Amino acid sequence: MKCPCIRPPGGSRLCRAVWPAVAMAACLIHTAAFAAEPPAWPQWRGPAGDGHAPSARDLPVHWSETENITWKTPLPGRGWSSPVIGGPRIWLTTAIETPLSETQRQRRLAGVRNAGSRTLSGPVQFHAICLDRDTGRILHDVMLCRVDDPQPIHKLNSYASPSPVLAGGRLYCSFGDFGTAAVDATSGQLLWTNRLLRLDHVNGPGSTPLLYNDLLIVACDGSDVQFIAALECGTGKLRWKTARSGKLRDDPDLKKAYGTPLIITQGGRDLLVSPAADWLYGYDPATGKELWKLAYGDLGFSVVPKPVTAGDLLFMSTSFNQPQILAVKLKGPDTPQILWRERRAAPRMPSMLVVGSELYVVNDAGIATCLETASGKKVWTGRLGGNFSSSPLYADGRIYAGNREGETFVFRPGRAFTLEATNQLDGSIMASPVAVGRSIYLRTDAAIYCIEKGDSPSQPLSSKPQSSSSS
Repeated sequence: MKCPCIRPPGGSRLCRAVWPAVAMAACLIHTAAFAAEPPAWPQWRGPAGDGHAPSARDLPVHWSETENITWKTPLPGRGWSSPVIGGPRIWLTTAIETPLSETQRQRRLAGVRNAGSRTLSGPVQFHAICLDRDTGRILHDVMLCRVDDPQPIHKLNSYASPSPVLAGGRLYCSFGDFGTAAVDATSGQLLWTNRLLRLDHVNGPGSTPLLYNDLLIVACDGSDVQFIAALECGTGKLRWKTARSGKLRDDPDLKKAYGTPLIITQGGRDLLVSPAADWLYGYDPATGKELWKLAYGDLGFSVVPKPVTAGDLLFMSTSFNQPQILAVKLKGPDTPQILWRERRAAPRMPSMLVVGSELYVVNDAGIATCLETASGKKVWTGRLGGNFSSSPLYADGRIYAGNREGETFVFRPGRAFTLEATNQLDGSIMASPVAVGRSIYLRTDAAIYCIEKGDSPSQPLSSKPQSSSSS
C-alpha cells in the first residue's frame, strides 16, 4: 500500500526499507485527523445550510472549458446531488440506470398520471463516489443499494437528487423511497442501509437529509403518506416518526413535497422547521414532537426550496401551483405568523440567499430579484436567462448561479444589479455550486469541475475507480 501522507527522507534503499512502518503509522494518524476535523462543506448549501461559503476567497470570476479549470472528472451514472467535502476528499452520489426498451417503458407508464413528463428506468444501482480533492481522481465507487423496480421520476429529476451529508467520518446518503445508507468516509466501507421509509414520490426523490446530534432526519412527503422521521446515525434504526397533521387537499398529487428541513435555535432551544404541502411545521428535533404548524393560506405543494433565515425571520417558497415567497416571523415554541408575501419573484425549485438585509432570489425562469428582508420591498430585478433548478451560492463577496444550459452567472449583492460574468460549461447544471478555499466545485450532468484562478488549461482526468471498494 502506498501512503501519500509522508515521504521518507532521501531516496536510499535503507530509507525505503526502514520507513514503511513509520510511514504507515503516520498515514493512519493523518487519516484520523482528517476524519476528526469538521468537514469544509458537510451538507447541501454549505456549513450553515444557507448557501454561504465562509472559507472561500480569491475565487475566479471567469471560466470556460479551457480557462481556469484545474481538473474535470467525468462521472458515472446520473445524479443531481451536490458535492460535500471533508479534508482531502469530495463525496457525491449517483444512480446507475438500466435502460428500458420503448415498449417496456410505455407498458410500465400506462395509467401513470402525466406520463408524458415522467421517465422510467429498469433496475437502478445507487452509488456514493469519492474523489481526491487535489486531482479529481476517483478513489471510491461504493454501491449502496439496488432497486429492481423503481418508481417513475420527473424528466427534470434524477434518481440521485438528494445531496449527502458528511459528519464524524461518515457519509449519509438518502434516496427517499429507494433507501438510506451510511458509509465510512475514510475506507469507503458500507456501514448500514435502511429501506423502511417508503412513500410514493410521484416525481422521484428530492428531500436532502439533515443531521442533528446522533440523528439523521428525513422529510418524507409523498402522494400516499406524509411524515418526517429520524434514523439513528450509528445503526440506521428508526428513532422517531411523526405524521404530518395538517389537513390537505383530496387530490394525492397536491399532498407531496420535496422540502429539506433546517434546525434553528430560538429561546435557548433547538427547533426543527420543515416545509411540506400546504403547511410549515415546527418540531422538537430530539423527539419529533410537533410544536406548531402554520398554514400557507393558499395552495402550496411539491415544495422544493430549503428555507433560509435572518434573525427571527424565515423565508420560504410555496413552489407550486402559484409560487409565493413567505416571510415568516418565528416565535419560539409558539405558532409563527406570515409577515409578508411576494408572488411575482418566487422560485419553484431554487433556494434563496440572505446577504445582509436583503433576500436574493433566482427563479426558475432566470429572473434575479433583490428584496428587503424586513418589508419584502423590491430593490431590483435583473434578467439572467436560461432555466434554473440549482440554488445560488454566496462566496467571496459575489453570488454564483448556474442554469440548466450550463451557464454560471456571477453578480454582486447590493442595491443595484450588476452582472459581472457569464461562464459557459458543457452540459447542464442541476447541482448547486460549492466553494471552499480558492476553489469552486461545479457538478454538471456529466462531470465535476474544480475551478480556480490559473494561467494554463488542464486536461480532464480519467474516471476509472482507484479503490478496492469500487463496484
